[in-house]
Amino acid sequence: MKTVNDIFKGFDQLQVLVIGDLMIDAYTWGKVSRISPEAPVPVVQVIKKEARLGGAGNVVMNIASLGAKPWVVSVVGDDEAGAQLKFLLEKEGISLSGIVEEKGRITSIKERIIAGSQQLLRVDSETDKSVQQASSQALLEKVKACIKEIDVIIFEDYDKGVLNEQFIQEVITLARKQGIPTVVDPKKRNFFNYRGATLFKPNLHELRDGLGLFPEDLEGQKLLETVHQFKESQGFDGVFVTLSERGVLMDLGQEQVRIPAHIRQIADVSGAGDTVISIAACALALGLPARHIASLANLGGGLVCESLGVVPIDKELLKKEAESHLI
Repeated sequence: MKTVNDIFKGFDQLQVLVIGDLMIDAYTWGKVSRISPEAPVPVVQVIKKEARLGGAGNVVMNIASLGAKPWVVSVVGDDEAGAQLKFLLEKEGISLSGIVEEKGRITSIKERIIAGSQQLLRVDSETDKSVQQASSQALLEKVKACIKEIDVIIFEDYDKGVLNEQFIQEVITLARKQGIPTVVDPKKRNFFNYRGATLFKPNLHELRDGLGLFPEDLEGQKLLETVHQFKESQGFDGVFVTLSERGVLMDLGQEQVRIPAHIRQIADVSGAGDTVISIAACALALGLPARHIASLANLGGGLVCESLGVVPIDKELLKKEAESHLI
């Protein structure tokens, strides 16, 4: 049985490949003291602006915060935002060797306008058009070039076009041949395209939406049965469902566990799923049992909700909580 100290030291030895949709999380912070005379909207007086790695980039940041070495494979556009995204990766010491630049593609930016602690507006500049076949093939070559270094692969799917069925299945096949676990953070477009992955992690809404169910179809025992049947039908080793304020459900191997959420002062739920999948992937790579994977990821997801904006997990804070709740 690994101790908490063993687990967190183990994170430092891991190399994690993140494949998926990169984006920029941009923030305009300001204050509001009046209403516009042009329209009944608040006037935000800008105090500062900030750009952070978002989407798959936030998973990369969480992996680095846990002490593991992140690799990233993705597509960006040949635009100003694409250049900024690559700058942000380099600034964090992340290699650009897995980045494919596609001519004419729009790089995703999600800009949030925040006054005090209140988000007033979000403006998205992006495309969800599938990347070109040549880009997809280039991505596969990037994966092949680094896969022998990797301990676990995360598919971070935001339905922005980087991932498609053929590419996903080729990577899963490669990973299985190498004995590398694959962990999936899905969205609707590719929901059924991850057959044979190791661990599939939807939230409750994504599970319901993906399976075309109603809320009452996932209550009580029905949820446990649905998750298990879905796991078996897709050939997953496990399914890990986040249930928001109701905690998490893990069905992995022959074990099914449910962990309640911890009481938190919630400031912002943005990015919590990225933290959950990062911790779950690293814990899975270390061979931890289902209960420990679910408990650690549940703790981390709750902790980042106490911060405003999308932020990676604080490793020392997570370790401190794990010592109280895990073992």
